[in-house]
Amino acid sequence: MEVLNPASAGVAMSKDAPTKPQHHTGFDRLCRYAEFLNFGDFHMKFDHATGLRAIIAIHNLKRGPAIGGCRLIHYPSTDEALEDALRLAYMMSFKSAINNLAHGGAKAVLMMPKVIHNREAYLEAFGRFVNELGGRYITAVDSGTSPEDMDIIARQTKFVTCTTGSGNSGDPSPQTAFGVFRAIEAAVKFKLNRDSLNGVRVAIQGVGHVGYYLAKHLHACGAQLTVCDMNQRSLERVVQEFGAKVCEPEAIYDVDADIFAPCALGAVLNIETIKRLKVSIVAGSANNQLAHHQHGVALHERGILYAPDFLINAGGLIHVAVIYDHASEKKAHEQISHIYYTLTTIFEKAQQENRATSDIAEMMALERLK
Repeated sequence: MEVLNPASAGVAMSKDAPTKPQHHTGFDRLCRYAEFLNFGDFHMKFDHATGLRAIIAIHNLKRGPAIGGCRLIHYPSTDEALEDALRLAYMMSFKSAINNLAHGGAKAVLMMPKVIHNREAYLEAFGRFVNELGGRYITAVDSGTSPEDMDIIARQTKFVTCTTGSGNSGDPSPQTAFGVFRAIEAAVKFKLNRDSLNGVRVAIQGVGHVGYYLAKHLHACGAQLTVCDMNQRSLERVVQEFGAKVCEPEAIYDVDADIFAPCALGAVLNIETIKRLKVSIVAGSANNQLAHHQHGVALHERGILYAPDFLINAGGLIHVAVIYDHASEKKAHEQISHIYYTLTTIFEKAQQENRATSDIAEMMALERLK
């Protein structure tokens, strides 16, 4: 954020005093953005001893305490970190509501410094920050954090999940992949009228954590896989284990297949890429796949069945929420599997009303948030 000499603003201060922001345009815009999304609150913490600069955005508490991952990555500015937290927390509310979880949505972002001199002290400081909120926010693994990190945070607060002792080593990727797999089964049944995935052609964009486990499920059912990824080791793994074909990342939109599964970056579905798709179904694990809300309508107009991302990639959230609420692994698995039936309901309603599935899913989530 730009700064100026406070004296030029008519403020009497010593030469050693910190400068004031030149303007609040960026922050004001983000506050308006938060208000537009019906946010409850967001909190910031600076811990000078460890270098912690953290934001916790709590979108909604109507369904219960808010749950969401802790993201530890580099941000160019505080404005961008706050915007990321707001956007992701909002989507977590949708994920929780549409899957009938007794939780609201939230997100924590930790603005990674150039050097973390003591990672344990850094994460313990964040744990104290979480604890100060008194259970309104429950933290979990996200980009840049691990189950081992959650163990450290748990020294300072009980409001944490995804620890190494919370089942499946705290990694939510297998559960997320299972939810997407169930969504693909539902979409294939609805669109292609097939009860089996044997021979179904799937183009997977990104075969890292979730993409790999999705490929494993699909291969076990006899699906034919074409994949792309920037990581050569990830590609070699799915080629060796599942006999997948490989294409260049930019060519994945042109693959002649039944299903396109975006499992990497968001905002990959835009006017240009949608025109190139040669598939009947889009169903993947990536967040915010639609570059713009209207692109869900564009898919609908092309006759491509879209499985809304915030519903089908919620398997990891469902798992950690159910386990945190002291239910069993079996209960979590059953609730993730139920994504099949929720999605089928959305498909049927979208067909009856001749509307985009993304619109129907958002409407359903908003109704449950009320």
